[in-house]
Amino acid sequence: MNRRLLWIVLDSVGAGEAPDAAEYGDAGASTLKHIHEKVGLRMPMMRMLGLGNIAATGLPPIPHPCGAYGRARECSKGKDTTTGHWEMAGVTLTEAFPTYPEGFPPEVIEAFEKAIGTKTLGNKPASGTVILDELGEEHLRTGYPIVYTSSDSVFQIAVNTDMIPLERLYEMCEIARAQLKGKHGVGRVIARPFTGNKAGAFVRTPHRRDFSLEPTGETILDVMKKNGLDVLGVGKIEDIFAHKGLTDTVHSAGNPACIDTTLELMKRPFNGLCYVNLVDFDSTYGHRRDVQGYADALEYFDRKLPEMMALMNDEDLLMITADHGCDPTYKGTDHTREYVPIVCWSRALNTGVDLGDRSTYADMAATIAEYFGLPERFGAKSFLSELKGE
Repeated sequence: MNRRLLWIVLDSVGAGEAPDAAEYGDAGASTLKHIHEKVGLRMPMMRMLGLGNIAATGLPPIPHPCGAYGRARECSKGKDTTTGHWEMAGVTLTEAFPTYPEGFPPEVIEAFEKAIGTKTLGNKPASGTVILDELGEEHLRTGYPIVYTSSDSVFQIAVNTDMIPLERLYEMCEIARAQLKGKHGVGRVIARPFTGNKAGAFVRTPHRRDFSLEPTGETILDVMKKNGLDVLGVGKIEDIFAHKGLTDTVHSAGNPACIDTTLELMKRPFNGLCYVNLVDFDSTYGHRRDVQGYADALEYFDRKLPEMMALMNDEDLLMITADHGCDPTYKGTDHTREYVPIVCWSRALNTGVDLGDRSTYADMAATIAEYFGLPERFGAKSFLSELKGE
């Protein structure tokens, strides 16, 4: 009988400040708790699984949750998507990816401009929507791409696709990715296409692409693929892992499309992992500090969750987590250094299990490996025996 694990990452849905949050300027950040305090989250399905029994979420607990619940602390340096996903998949970074709070140095920008044959605009940290209003019209006048960064390790390129074709934008990103190695090896080069003809009317399109570094070690994806198991990626999973360790991918854009894709995949008799990233929590609501939009997206996921669970077989395992925080009530527009929730459910496993605070995201990779009978533990500790009630 096929054994399947559905692993869903609620991108940026943090569960309370990490012990080292102050080092990142994030003391007091708590994504789920603060959203609930502001607008009142209604997530009955996730609460039934045990999300509210994680005290730091601020959601009301229930006496007898039907799932297992806990939190995990990030060991890697950083608080971005790549770092978080790599660690939960078994690769922990001892050094953070480089960031550029003053913009990229001349040698980086000059080499990129020479390679693409044109000047650039921007070259500074900025909100992705603000910089379009600031520089979008100049971009339309000059044809120069907009280059910017954030507090994360990213080199972002924005172009209006009515002027510069999407394929050319992706080509520029590939050029940047090939150049940004070594000390300038940013975690991601990101294509940011947009449309519109004036400030206030510029709109991002859903054709964003991330060009990541390859993971610096073997992930649970690599291990599973090597052992003949299926590894399905939904959303930007393929970009985060530079297409490594995956047997099939569907690059759906946005939470609703990714959820629909997941429902279709769970109707298949695959044997292995379905790994899903739901990006809208972070990109559409967290960074934009849209508390109500974030809450609405969480409640939408909660309403769709029973459909996913109904497609799971008796031996299948559901694992829901996050990759970092992005508290929409907090200062600035950046990610926040937080614990991430872990919520698990299976018809065949124990219920009401408190997994506690795990010392690393990589405990998830260790658990997945043990679940599929693989020996790797990635320097972490599996909690499968706790799920089994052993």
